[in-house]
Amino acid sequence: MNAELIAVGTEILLGDIVNTDAQLISQGLSELGINVFYQTVVGDNPARLRHVIETARDRADIIITTGGLGPTLDDLTKETLATVFGKKMALHQPSLDRLTEFFNKIGREMTKNNEKQAWLPEGCTVFTNLWGTAPGCAFEAYGKHVLMLPGPPRECNPMWKECAMPYLYKLAGGCIVSHNIRVFGLGESSMEHILHDMMEKSKNPTIAPYAKTSECFARVTAKADTTEECEKLLEPVVREIVELLGDDVYGVDVDSLEQVVGDGLREKGLKLAVAESCTGGLLSKRITDVPGCSDYYLGGVCSYANEVKMNVLGVRKETLDTVGAVSAETAEQMAAGVSKTLGADIGVGITGIAGPGGGTEDKPAGLVYISVWYDGKFFTRKTNSSFGRDRVRMQAASTALDLIRRHIL
Repeated sequence: MNAELIAVGTEILLGDIVNTDAQLISQGLSELGINVFYQTVVGDNPARLRHVIETARDRADIIITTGGLGPTLDDLTKETLATVFGKKMALHQPSLDRLTEFFNKIGREMTKNNEKQAWLPEGCTVFTNLWGTAPGCAFEAYGKHVLMLPGPPRECNPMWKECAMPYLYKLAGGCIVSHNIRVFGLGESSMEHILHDMMEKSKNPTIAPYAKTSECFARVTAKADTTEECEKLLEPVVREIVELLGDDVYGVDVDSLEQVVGDGLREKGLKLAVAESCTGGLLSKRITDVPGCSDYYLGGVCSYANEVKMNVLGVRKETLDTVGAVSAETAEQMAAGVSKTLGADIGVGITGIAGPGGGTEDKPAGLVYISVWYDGKFFTRKTNSSFGRDRVRMQAASTALDLIRRHIL
C-alpha cells in the first residue's frame, strides 16, 4: 500500500511554521511498511485543496491530511474531502458534548462556530481528541482510506500514535515490529560501513541506518504473522548489531541519551550538577526534559562570563590568563567547582566557542572542551565541529552525557 500526505495551511506555505507533522507521520508509516510516494502542502483555498485531494485519490491507497479541522471559515479539510469522496456531513453528538464540556470547564462561552468541529463525514471512525478540541476521523470510500488529523503538533503527534497508527495497523497486513539501536560516538557513514554486509544479506529483518543531530541509530524491522514471530527474527540480528557497534551503543528502544544517563544516575544514587558556558543551559534543559530528574539533578550554573567562572565556580585567574577560558584546564576546574558548590557527586564543565564568530587560528569556532569530574578524577574530551552553532552546542551537551555514561555508569 502507498500513502500520500497532505498538509493544509497557508501558514506552512508562508514559512511561518515548520511541517513537523509530516516527519512524524512518514516515520510511522515506514514502521508500518506503508510507502510514502508524495507529500503536498496546500493553502486554505477550497479549489486548490480539492484539486490536490483529487490528484491524491487517483494515485494513493491512503490519504492522510493534517490541519483544517478547526472552527473558522478557512478550515475546509473535512468538507472538501467529503465532497470529493461523495460523503455527507453529519453531526457527531459525542464530539459536540465534549466541546461543550470543555468550554464549560474553562469558563468560556462556546461560540456557534465551534460546533463546526463536531460535524464529520457520515459513517466515519472518529478519533477523539484528548489533546485539543477538533476530533480527527477516518473513512473508506472508492477503495481508498482517508484519515484526517489536526494540524498543531501537540495534538497531531499523540493522535497519530494513539488513534491513526492502530487504525492503519489493521490495513498493513500481518505484523511489523521495529527496534531502534541508538548510537553516539559513531557517524552514520561509519555505522553503515560496519553494518554493510549485514544490511546486504538481511532481507527480513531489514536494517536501515539513520542520522540525527550529533548521533545516529539503526532501525531493524521484521515482518511476520505475529508479534512473537517478529521478535524471534529480530532478537539475533539486534544482538549481533549491538556486538558489532560495541560501546557506542547507548541503548535499544530508549528515548534519549539524557534518559539513559538519568536512569543510571538514579539506579546508582548519584547526584549531578553542571557548569555551562558555550552551551548556555542546553545540557540543563535536556536533563530536565526527563520527568523525575529531580531524583539525581541538583542544578546548573550558566557561567558565560569569566567573572562567574572565577567567583562562583572557583576557576583560577591564572588558568584564564595563561591557557584561556576555552581550554581543558578551565573545563576541568568548572566541573570540579560546580560539584563542590552544589554538593554533587558528579560535576560537568563545558566551555568553548559556539561560533560563528569569536574563533582564532589556534582556537577556531566550533572548538569545545567538555570535562566530567567524579571521585577525584577528570574525564575530559575535546570536540571540534564546523556545522554551525546549534550543532556545536548539541554535540557538546551530548558528549557530556556520553562521558558520564561511559566512564561512570
